[in-house]
Amino acid sequence: MSSIYFLGIGGTAMASVAVALSHLGHAICGSDTALYPPMSTYLETNNIRYFKGFSEKNISGSTPDLVVVGNAVSRGNCELEYALNHRLQLISMPELVRNELIAKNTSLVVTGTHGKTTTTSILAWLLEYGGLKPGFLIGGIPENFSISCRASGQKEPGFFVTEGDEYDTSFFDKRSKFMLYRPDIAIINNMEFDHADIFDSFEDIRKSFRQFVNLIPGTGILLVNGDDPAACEASSGAFCPVERFGFSDGCDWSACDIFGSNGITTLTICKNGKPEGTLSIPLAGRHNIMNALGAIAAATHCGLHMETITCAMPQFRRPKRRMEVTEGIRSGLTLIEDFAHHPTAIRATLEAITELCPGRRIIACFEPRSNTTTRNIFQQELAACFGPASIVVLGKVHRPERYAPDMQLDVSRLECELQEQNKSVFIAGTGTSDYPGDIVGFLESVIEENDVVVLMSNGSFSNLKTLFLGNFGK
Repeated sequence: MSSIYFLGIGGTAMASVAVALSHLGHAICGSDTALYPPMSTYLETNNIRYFKGFSEKNISGSTPDLVVVGNAVSRGNCELEYALNHRLQLISMPELVRNELIAKNTSLVVTGTHGKTTTTSILAWLLEYGGLKPGFLIGGIPENFSISCRASGQKEPGFFVTEGDEYDTSFFDKRSKFMLYRPDIAIINNMEFDHADIFDSFEDIRKSFRQFVNLIPGTGILLVNGDDPAACEASSGAFCPVERFGFSDGCDWSACDIFGSNGITTLTICKNGKPEGTLSIPLAGRHNIMNALGAIAAATHCGLHMETITCAMPQFRRPKRRMEVTEGIRSGLTLIEDFAHHPTAIRATLEAITELCPGRRIIACFEPRSNTTTRNIFQQELAACFGPASIVVLGKVHRPERYAPDMQLDVSRLECELQEQNKSVFIAGTGTSDYPGDIVGFLESVIEENDVVVLMSNGSFSNLKTLFLGNFGK
């Protein structure tokens, strides 16, 4: 077994992979600037030694066989410079996952701009319920497992399910991470422009997905969202069989007889127009039906029968921060937290909440934090995606100084456009240092019994959830 040093061990994926490899017998340690719960606790619980802060002494005293370089680590980092100067063997996390965890297993890779975490979680759960003991790497915490990564439990080659991120791999490998995962069974959920810090245009994203499709062997299978023209176009060059899932005519996998109530969606799965089985999904929203369709199609290609899938789906538990309802709120109120940070995801989340909480007023709190929504790339789309919300709270734009003024999201313009839709709008973080306390203060002034408050961010929203619970908890 090897001694492996994780440079940037505090990230969710890095820490999860580190623990999974320690369970395989590797000696693991690492370092990061800011380690805090839950990942610091996760590392400590699993007896992983780590250093707080970067120092040459950390890595030199560890004498690792291998240095895993996180994609947030760049040249100038003192430990990276030491590793380069002393010719230590460097590897990216995706390459390590491929070599140590995917290895000889059948590789299932879930890609797309939206829905990757939920789809990957569903697929891993279906295989688990079916007795296949899959390994997995998921970009969130799937509540059926309570961990984000583990090795396959099969002694013989089994299955490994990976959330295939299109973000870049490391400072020395600018390919999308999913290029490293050697797909046998692949899903493309959808394709839109995102990650403006990595991709210059939507065509760059298309190119990356086409390259991914080109990796699938002829003996593999590609499952693609048949309702998404860009995803279908990317699949056109596949050298393997392609099956489409969705609501459009000609899709191989589809859903009908759909009924939703109390957060549970009941539907009939059809293959080539023929009913295969009726099942219940503990998720709301059309986008989650699509996520389930892709996962179910992939599971059948792993040998699962529809009877098993029908029994497994009602026991699926959503990943954390995916329309996660928080308990212990003041009577009559509902707090929902979601990872939505793209206009399409915001719209889908809010539409699903209208299905989950019919007739109730929605207060949408959104933090423009991603490298795409902090710019004016989606200026018009953001103005159009809050339809179901009556009140919109806009958090502070994350690090706007990175961009020239003419490239930044115009919050004042966004406020005016939302007000023209007869929405009440609150712009947080202006004229006060009490952020996000000013959001809580605003909510105190407007909130009514039976309201639904939705927190949407791909970050911590400056700990807004904790402050909210301090004021509105039971």
